Amino acid sequence: MAVVEFELQAKCAETGARAGRLHTAHGTIETPVFMPVGTYGSVKALTPRDLEVDLNARIILANTYHLFLRPGHERIERLGGLHRFMAWPRAILTDSGGFQVFSLDTFRKVTDEGVLFRSHLNGDQHFFTPESTVDVQLALGSDINMVLDECLPYPTEHAAAEQSMRRTIRWARIGYQHYLRREKGLHCALFPIVQGSMYPDLRRACAHELLELDAPGYAIGGLSVGEPRELSQEMVALTAPLLPENRPRYVMGVGMPEELPQYVAKGVDMMDCVLPTRNARNGTLFTSEGRLVIKQARYMEDEGPLDPKCPCYACRTFSRAYLRHLFMAGEMLFSMLATMHNVQHYLDTMREMREAILFGRFPAYLRNSRTHLPAEAAAD
Repeated sequence: MAVVEFELQAKCAETGARAGRLHTAHGTIETPVFMPVGTYGSVKALTPRDLEVDLNARIILANTYHLFLRPGHERIERLGGLHRFMAWPRAILTDSGGFQVFSLDTFRKVTDEGVLFRSHLNGDQHFFTPESTVDVQLALGSDINMVLDECLPYPTEHAAAEQSMRRTIRWARIGYQHYLRREKGLHCALFPIVQGSMYPDLRRACAHELLELDAPGYAIGGLSVGEPRELSQEMVALTAPLLPENRPRYVMGVGMPEELPQYVAKGVDMMDCVLPTRNARNGTLFTSEGRLVIKQARYMEDEGPLDPKCPCYACRTFSRAYLRHLFMAGEMLFSMLATMHNVQHYLDTMREMREAILFGRFPAYLRNSRTHLPAEAAAD
């Protein structure tokens, strides 16, 4: 068996939703899966023990750009790799850092060879190439690496999007060949990323050319960059079926809780997003009854749990009144409890969908999720 291998267990004939197992050197991941984001090698407000023992997260995401700048990939490698550095025994996916670099806007310059950029920390100049981003991720020791790609904002003219897409393909080929030369014994996989902005012809062309790499998995990038949500869904619906049936499909940077079933229904296996953790710290909780904004006065004396259907520690132990008090007082404990709950909500949603796919109930699950969208979600 390959170091990273995908095992397809079931597929919904009506929708294309899939359930599988993704085998890595640091454990098996049941899919569909949501990956909590640990940008700096830490999921904000959660300990690795919270993630492993209480939440049973099987894989998290870390950010190559930020770890490259601080504390540095070479230092992490000297200290035994990212798993050892952050005391996380399960799988890690690292992005290439491309999205963060392209978000710098005026602080970077793109050429066919790579991206010249200045650190947002101290202004130091750096150059990311398809090869160097692979080297950084191999030093980190993550289980799944991503190629360097160019991520454009929305909207983008077709000609510019095509030029960018061609550059992404070129970088993917260079990066993948470099990975093949270096990968031996390093126990990881490298995923190319399908780009093409919001143009169906570019998405098709990019997917077609990237398939020639015969990679162990593929990602769909360039979403959540300002486009209407329905357009994001359209691009995933178009792209996912073009990718190999026996390889995992990863949609980067999505989405809201009510969107998760929509992406899974389109054949997506992996997702990540900062929304559950960021919203938690800002006082917005995702529950089975809809979104809950904890600062609202109606929760001042509410003795009920945050979500009566949630098994997390916060919901089992504390009242809405207490959680509101912690938030209003600016206590760190609020961020810890709220983040634990939101991540639990996301992970449980994925587990429910996986079970529905395995037992042939996903179409009913999907219909039910559309019919019973929380009022806040329906209004978005």
